[in-house]
Parts: sequence; C-alpha cells; structure tokens
Amino acid sequence: MTIEPTLLLPGHVDLALLRRIHAGGDITLALDPSTARGMVAARDAVRRIVDNDEVVYGINTGFGKLASTRIGNDHLAELQRNLVLSHSVGTGAPLDAAVVRLVLATKAVSLARGHSGVRPSLVDALLALFNAGVTPHIPAKGSVGASGDLAPLAHMACVLIGEGKATMTDGRVVDGAEAMRSVGLDPFVLGPKEGLALLNGTQVSTALALAGLFGAENVFASALMSGALSLEAIQGSIKPFDARIHAARGQLGQIAVAAAVRALLDGSAIVPSHADCGRVQDPYSVRCIPQVMGACLDNLTHAARVLVIEANAASDNPLVFVDTGEVISGGNFHAEPVAFAADIIALAIAEIGAIAERRIALLLDTGLSGLPPFLVRDGGLNSGFMIAQVTAAALASENKSLAHPASVDSLPTSANQEDHVSMATFAARRLGDMVANTAVVVGIEAMCAAQGIEFKRNLKSSPLVEAEFATIRTRVAFLERDRYLAPDIEAMRLWALAADLPPALTDILPSHRKAPTP
Repeated sequence: MTIEPTLLLPGHVDLALLRRIHAGGDITLALDPSTARGMVAARDAVRRIVDNDEVVYGINTGFGKLASTRIGNDHLAELQRNLVLSHSVGTGAPLDAAVVRLVLATKAVSLARGHSGVRPSLVDALLALFNAGVTPHIPAKGSVGASGDLAPLAHMACVLIGEGKATMTDGRVVDGAEAMRSVGLDPFVLGPKEGLALLNGTQVSTALALAGLFGAENVFASALMSGALSLEAIQGSIKPFDARIHAARGQLGQIAVAAAVRALLDGSAIVPSHADCGRVQDPYSVRCIPQVMGACLDNLTHAARVLVIEANAASDNPLVFVDTGEVISGGNFHAEPVAFAADIIALAIAEIGAIAERRIALLLDTGLSGLPPFLVRDGGLNSGFMIAQVTAAALASENKSLAHPASVDSLPTSANQEDHVSMATFAARRLGDMVANTAVVVGIEAMCAAQGIEFKRNLKSSPLVEAEFATIRTRVAFLERDRYLAPDIEAMRLWALAADLPPALTDILPSHRKAPTP
C-alpha cells in the first residue's frame, strides 16, 4: 500500500504535523510543488553572481573570520566540500531518530523558503532519506547555537556528499555513500553556497526543543490526571477549581486547567461524599493545581508559538532575495528565540515534577492525607512507598539544577567574530533528561494515588478517573506488602510518557489545539 505523502509548504507547517513527524510511523513527506519556482530562482541568482565574477560572502569567499578571502571559481566545489568536512566535529551519542526526522524535515522546509540558493534536488534528497527511514548520525554535542547548529548540521550534510554515517531501517550503520545509494541517489558535488546553506540554521536546536515540548506536553497531561487521582485519594476539596475563581484572575492557562480538572472529576461519588467534612483548605500542591499547572501551560503555549515559527523559518546566512538579486548577510542563524523557548519549557517541566513530588509527600503523610502511613498496611514491617518518594525527590531536585537558564550563557568563538552565541542546542537537549525525570515523578504519584484510592473503595470516582485507575491497575498491582518496586516505577514512567488520556486533558495542549498558521 502506497502512503500518500504529506506536503510541506514553508510558512504553513503546523505544530500538529511536527508532532507527527517526531512520532514517526506511516508518514512520508514531499515539498509542495509551489516551492520549486522560488528555489530555482534563488539558485539562478547565485549562479549569476559566480558567472559575473562578483565577490559575495558564502558564495566565493572564506567563512567566518576568513570572509574577506576570495576563492577562485575553480575551487568553489572544493570550498563547499571542505566546509562540510571541517565542520563535522560533533561529539557524544547520536541524536535519537525522532529528533533527526525533525531535523531533516525542518531543514527541507527552511531551504524550500527560496532564500538559500540551493538546488531543489538537494532538498528532495533530505526528504528521500526521511521517507526511507535512513537516519544520519548527528552527534548530540558540539553546537553553541550560532552561527546556527554548524557541527551537527555538518554531520547531516556529510551523508549527502557520501561521507559520515547513517543508520538504516534494519539497524545497520553504513557510510554516507551507501546511505545515498539506498535511496537511489549519488552523493552530491555541492554547488556555490550549498554547503553553507546546509550548515547554517537552527534546525537541530529547534528539533530538540520541539521534542522537549512534545515530551513536556505528555507529562503535563499525565500530571493533571495524577493530580486528580491524588485529590480523590485524600478526599480534597473541588471548590478551588470553581470557574468563577479563575475567571476573576483571567490567566488563560489557569482557566483551562481548572476546567480540565472539573471535567475529569465530573460524576465522582467521592467529591460529594465529604462535602460537609469541615476541611477548608488543602495544601497548595492540590489547591493550586490550576495556578501552577496553568502557568506551565501558558509557558508551553508561548514556546510552541516560537518554535513553530522557527520550524518554518529561513535561518541560514546569507539570504538570497530574488526580487532584487541581492544576497544579504545577517544573523538569522542566531538561535536566541529557540534558547529562550527551551528555557521556559525547562521551567515548566521542572515545576510539573516539583508539584507532583509534593503531592506524593502529601499522600504518604498520614497526618495530612488521612491514609495509612506510606500507603501500606502493617507499616513498620512494610515501608510501602517511603523510598519511592525519595526517588521522586532526587529527580525533582535534579531538574531544578537542569532548569538553570542556558540562554544567559555565551562563549565567543571563531576568533571573536562570533562573539555572542545562544547556547540553544544545549538548552534544548537537556529537556529530554528533564522530561524523563518528571515522567518518573508523575508516574510515582499516579501509582501512590491509585494505592490511596484503594483504601476507600466503597466510593467510586468519576467515569474518566475510574477508567484511568483501571488502566493503572493493568500496569501495577495494589501494594499489599513490600515488593520489588523498580519494575512498577518503570511501568508508570511509560504511562506518564504515553499520556493516552481523555480529550479533556489533551485538547488543551498546544500541539493538539487548532492553531493559526505561523
């Protein structure tokens, strides 16, 4: 069965499509046919500059501090090849295939904007690799986020010229030439500016930040569910989620989160059972779920807006403007918008985990929760979830360190020509570790909350919460006495990352909402 390709139209690639690209599966990509004219026109403008023997940076000069060095026409192909090879200096483990898929797709979109001066066949080759599931090896470390993601994108470009390495769908690691042959292509001899266009750009930092965003969305939704489970387990008050409270403040994320929790708990028999219990205020970790998680949602929403713009952007340098025939040097490769977006995603991820860890501590504290100490019968003989909370605390604390803003750092490079850089690539890369940490914390909370609910099973929660409770019980059993908990924690980590949850939760996430075209 042939899969109809999804068309990429630069300027119109939305967040939902980027999420699909990251997820993989049955998706193939092709450029919208309307992009060819602009790319050809920009390529022709570059050719005219070479033919007229004009001196233009990036086309027939050296690079960076060597920009004033004129390169003869007979060496232009060598110039571009040398650029790719000399910049392939990355280190560390290769980026995940899901991130590389985003890199290939967003680099194709950027080049197809028609400001880069490359042949359409070069862009088609990127998509051929994507569609075949061939993953260029891109080392994770070695970019400061200006002049673009030079080293990681050079490793991607190496495959196009028959160098470097790539992983095939069967897991084999092959050289770039074999990778190209596998998709029916010969390695490219790069034309003027093509190597520079491939290397300049923010596609790696943007792809990493998008991956972090999608992971943050998943743990956010799971944390709303685990928070609702905790509220029911301690028989907390639903009154702080009253729509009037949140309308009086007006913060959009807060309003959305409160509405989502109300929807989750609609039909609960636990909520009315303690209406006259006399409890006025729950601890902040429960009472302020809308305020804290709403602020996280607002941060994720803002970051999503920035990243979808960047995923559609022409971010290499210099840029070709075919209406006037000018090639203008600028700084669109500077990834400061991505660095800031990644930093605020990091703040959100850290806070999602921090408030979930506090709810775990609440559940285990019999004086606050009214539940058995550490959520186990025969306490003393059994430690229950005591040390699971220690794990959650360790990971929440680690996230606090990882949340330190990377965007405020800069270290000059290229003999001070590149004297202020964004550090966006690290800012985005560290999000993966933070998501993994928070997924464990949220998973532990959901496991503890389910345990707490079991002590009061004479009452049922809402249909949505009960359905998720049943799902959790397919992953982890009730803790009757101490057992080896590591497999349970792993099962719940995967639950938190999957976020296979009701629309009441997922519909408020940026990549699930209908958003205006960037």
